[in-house]
Amino acid sequence: MNNTFLIAEIGQAHDGSLGILHSYIDSVSKTGVNSIKFQTHIAEAESSEFEKFRVNFSYEDKSRFDYWNRMSFTDEQWFNIKLHCEDVGLEFISSPFSVKAVELLERLGVKRYKIGSGELSNLLMIENIIKTNKPIILSTGMSDFKEISNTYDYIKNRIDDISILQCTTSYPTPPEKLGLNVIGDLKVKFPKCKIGFSDHSGKIWTSIAASTLGAEILEFHVTYDKDMFGPDSSSSLNFNEVKELVDAINFIEVAKSNTVDKSENKDFKKIKDIFEKSLSVNRKMAKGEVLTIECLESKKPANMGIPASKFQHFLGMKLKVDKNQYEFLKPSDLED
Repeated sequence: MNNTFLIAEIGQAHDGSLGILHSYIDSVSKTGVNSIKFQTHIAEAESSEFEKFRVNFSYEDKSRFDYWNRMSFTDEQWFNIKLHCEDVGLEFISSPFSVKAVELLERLGVKRYKIGSGELSNLLMIENIIKTNKPIILSTGMSDFKEISNTYDYIKNRIDDISILQCTTSYPTPPEKLGLNVIGDLKVKFPKCKIGFSDHSGKIWTSIAASTLGAEILEFHVTYDKDMFGPDSSSSLNFNEVKELVDAINFIEVAKSNTVDKSENKDFKKIKDIFEKSLSVNRKMAKGEVLTIECLESKKPANMGIPASKFQHFLGMKLKVDKNQYEFLKPSDLED
């Protein structure tokens, strides 16, 4: 397992179906990620009749409140979801969207809390999370540095383990809005935090790039098919892409943990002898002719007389012997 913490986000991809949700758990368990993340919605605690965002995106729900209601599960159902995750070796994570959701997740015994981008300024909910004394991951998709700092400052003296993810709340996120540069900015501004990347691009390249830039946590949505109904489907990775991404991150982790010393190249001695070249003449030349750049060629292998890298030192010298075309030159063939 690599050192980058990988979170496969299910979100609303289950569309309120327990059967589909449990199928996702089994599928995610085969990819090699560390954890699987859901969202815990309690409609009456989170939403109201005045919530207009994406009201008409669903063919099933008359209102957003109805949608959240359909996305919710009972304590017993959540308990079995968490148990299934643990049985297949995945850490169960679920983002709360209300104080009531935090209370539910505490009853389940979660190990950490992931705060969604829209909840970064919800200090009431965050206060209740702080009281649990558990690690917190902050997503920053809707926030500027000042807002991030305000929430971080509110938490920092009471929670030791805080992570911050660069994120863009755009579905799917185009490359010009990814903000990969912010990973470095966050590392400078919050040196005591783990810094990661929460992706909505629907491409594996984004998380690979984030990993090379030092992201210690990678979160990405997953789906069986990007054409499936749901608010995040087009922004998600399918399972073949997730497996490819995990392989890529493992590969990058090995590369990052094994530094290369370019101050010496002893490991390449044998291959350098094969690939590097020696000087030859490019035409038949007679004794007494003067060497010019126009009459020289470089040929494999190395160590056949004069290295091609030393050609300038021998320009203007006269041949002491006749030379056939493409015959190697030796120092002894030339007058001092």
